[in-house]
Amino acid sequence: MNLVITISRRFGTGAGLIAEELSGKLGIPVYDKAYIEHEMEEESYADEAELIRELASHSCIILGRCASEILKDQGNVFNIYVCADKEDRIRRVMKKKSLSYEDAKTTLEQNDKARADYYYRHTGKVWGDVNNYHMILDTSQLGIENCAGILIKYFERVEII
Repeated sequence: MNLVITISRRFGTGAGLIAEELSGKLGIPVYDKAYIEHEMEEESYADEAELIRELASHSCIILGRCASEILKDQGNVFNIYVCADKEDRIRRVMKKKSLSYEDAKTTLEQNDKARADYYYRHTGKVWGDVNNYHMILDTSQLGIENCAGILIKYFERVEII
């Protein structure tokens, strides 16, 4: 089956790590902002939505870029939202980027606002609204290291994989 997983996430949740682990377990590529922006520069796509639809013609994982909304009418798409407690996210950003607490908090808040604005600007919807996703994963409660396994078990259980 052609499985497309979209992952929307708050900054500092570890969603990228989850995507990479899922990619390894499922043997499918991950496409993120950097990849999509690079492809937009190199190829002649009308817009990101066209590129995302093209990428979704094969099994893949797409991080962000409003992919859940762009692909909402495709039956093979599974939309995930990854969240975590703000303090956990701040600590993760501090460690990953070697920032002070205040700098990490500011970076996190700016990034979350930019993502919310981007999502609203491109979809007219509220970013993080639970109605837009099939599953919400809270890495503070579940642990980043457990989330890919939870998803694999779910996909096996419902016979998606």
